Amino acid sequence: MKGILGRKIGMTRIFVSDGKCIPVTVIQAGPCKVINIRTLEKDGYTAVQLGFVKTRGKLLNKNLREYLKKNLGAEEYFQFIKEIRATSIEGIKIGDELKVTLFKPGDIIDVIGISKGRGFAGGVKRHHFHGGPGSHGSMFHRAPGSIGTNTFPGRVLKNRKLPGQMGNSRCSVKNLRIDGVMEDKNLLLIRGAVPGAPNGVLVIKKTERVNG
Repeated sequence: MKGILGRKIGMTRIFVSDGKCIPVTVIQAGPCKVINIRTLEKDGYTAVQLGFVKTRGKLLNKNLREYLKKNLGAEEYFQFIKEIRATSIEGIKIGDELKVTLFKPGDIIDVIGISKGRGFAGGVKRHHFHGGPGSHGSMFHRAPGSIGTNTFPGRVLKNRKLPGQMGNSRCSVKNLRIDGVMEDKNLLLIRGAVPGAPNGVLVIKKTERVNG
């Protein structure tokens, strides 16, 4: 199982041997503690539950404190707890610590996070509607236009693209390449951009389907 939790630090650039400048995202990946293991026989699916960023116990509710204490056998508390699905969990046991050494330069990964929230947005910004003419007395500029139907069915159909909340949703970016691993600082350098704002929590896992 190659998966870990991380926190987005920001973006920078690196220069490779042939002099090309490559934009990379810097991610603090781990260390993460294995809190629980989900098995196919007991839970119906296979996954590893990880804890990331240690915190004080009094900041968590009692149920979560007791759960962590029961599983880990010690008073270790984490701010973020997430599960990562895995096809194989051989060699992993509760209490193990996963570090950035799981990955190496050249690995192809998927990154999952929460995109930046853009608030209430109109159809042009949210769905890239073309809009109407910008001049010559046009009274139709950025409105969505007709959204209804005729007498039958006489209602707005489901999944119609309309103005509304934009961003702040879970999204994945697949087939990103790792260009650098800094083991001493627990940092990954990932080519390109990843979802979310700085300090956002990400799930980083080895891709299951490589394109190209």
